[in-house]
This record gives sequence, C-alpha cells and structure tokens, in this order.
Amino acid sequence: MKLAYALCGSFCTHARSLAQLRLLCEGNEVYPVLSEISAATDTRFGEAAALRETVKSVTGHEHISTIREAEEIITRGNFDALIVSPCTGNTLAKIASGITDSVVTMCVKAQLRNRRPVIIAIATNDGLGANLFNIAMVLEKKNVYFVPFGQDDAHRKPTSLICDFRRLPETLDAALRGHQIQPVLLE
Repeated sequence: MKLAYALCGSFCTHARSLAQLRLLCEGNEVYPVLSEISAATDTRFGEAAALRETVKSVTGHEHISTIREAEEIITRGNFDALIVSPCTGNTLAKIASGITDSVVTMCVKAQLRNRRPVIIAIATNDGLGANLFNIAMVLEKKNVYFVPFGQDDAHRKPTSLICDFRRLPETLDAALRGHQIQPVLLE
C-alpha cells in the first residue's frame, strides 16, 4: 500500500504518532509530510532536526515540505490514503473551511481531489470549544475518516480532545473500505 503520513504541531503527541508511523512502514510505502511548524520548531518534546531525521529514517523518504511538492506528489501519486496524525485544531479548521495555505492542507486537498481516503487523528485543546463546529463539518465530508477520539483530561482540560492513536491501523482499514470506524466517540 502507498500512504502519505502528515504530522502537524501537536508536539506532545508526536511520540504516539511516530509509533504508528513505524508500524505502518512495515510492508507499506510511506511518504512523510511535516507541517511547516513541525519541521521547524524545537520544543520541550524534541528538536525539529531530530523529527526530520526520524521520519526520513523510518520511511526512507525525505518529507514533503512545500505546498508545491504536496500538490505535485499527492495529486499524481495515487496514494491509497493520506493520514494526518496528529491533526491540530488549526489544521482541522482549515480543512473544514477549504483553506489551502499549508503543506498539510494542500495534501488533504490533493488527496480529496483524487477521491481517496483522508484519515484524521485529532489532537486539539479546543475540540469541545472553538473547534467543535469544525469537527462536525469535517465529519460530514466525503472520504474523510476520524480515528476514534475523546476527552483526554476532562477535569483539567475540559475542551481538549485526542484520538486513540493505537486505533489508527483499524481506522485506515475501514477507510479503505469506505467506512467510518465506530464508535467514533470514546468514553
């Protein structure tokens, strides 16, 4: 299977996302995509250079880093699926509104243009706040599938939502058959 795997700037979830990337690279050809923020920002969770090197060593490919590359590679690439993991609230809002001003949103646009699956692994602190509307909008989009998600810390962060990254492979399998894995909302 040929996959594109995009990481956005939810830095605290990168380790969980990378664990799934490693699993997906077993037997699949995976092309990495790094959001502009992920590719360039050092945080307490890791350095940008280390992330770039990790995705290259795991996938065997340089990451897609520009809107132009995203449009060319994804549109012509016949990718079986595009995975956005983690998908931040910012990127989700842009997907909901059809805004294509980043490498990741261009990948999504190009994949949907090809009528192929896009899998969203959400990680956002405002999922039950400002981004709730955007989640609803994206849930209704054709060929977009969500990894099951729920509140990650309901008492200290009542609006925060995060997916269960371990469910990404089964979400991908269902998406390839045109089905949203259920239940999409976790307890």
